[in-house]
Amino acid sequence: MITLNLNGTEHQLDADADTPLLWAIRDHAGLTGTKFGCGLAQCGACTVHVDGAPVRSCQTFLGDIEGAKVTTIEGVSGKVAETVQTVWAELDVPQCGYCQSGQIMSAAALLAETPKPTDDDIDAAMSGNLCRCATYQRIRAAIHVAADRLEA
Repeated sequence: MITLNLNGTEHQLDADADTPLLWAIRDHAGLTGTKFGCGLAQCGACTVHVDGAPVRSCQTFLGDIEGAKVTTIEGVSGKVAETVQTVWAELDVPQCGYCQSGQIMSAAALLAETPKPTDDDIDAAMSGNLCRCATYQRIRAAIHVAADRLEA
């Protein structure tokens, strides 16, 4: 049994310590907003926050994070996250939407750490979050708009 704090709730999971966090989230907890993309931590579709930091859940194992606080797209909240989500919708950032939960989780973590990011900051923080539809310009614009709103 593994104890996992998921979106503020303690869960007892009947899973091995070497189970990827992604599968614990999706299969054991039934939260499907976190997506499987590549399984190699290269695409970012599976990004969640562990103790506030963005991590790739496909290569993060339960035994390595027992006792940590995990936040998924379903549980992300607060002014930064809500602003990012609002701007994402207003600017029509997603096309197919598959990568967007990971994109939003990475963007929210960036803005929590760097309230007024430069293009270079955004590129660095978002590298590794791949978008099949190539909405990178809209993603960057949305992060700048969210930063401006949060600063106001």
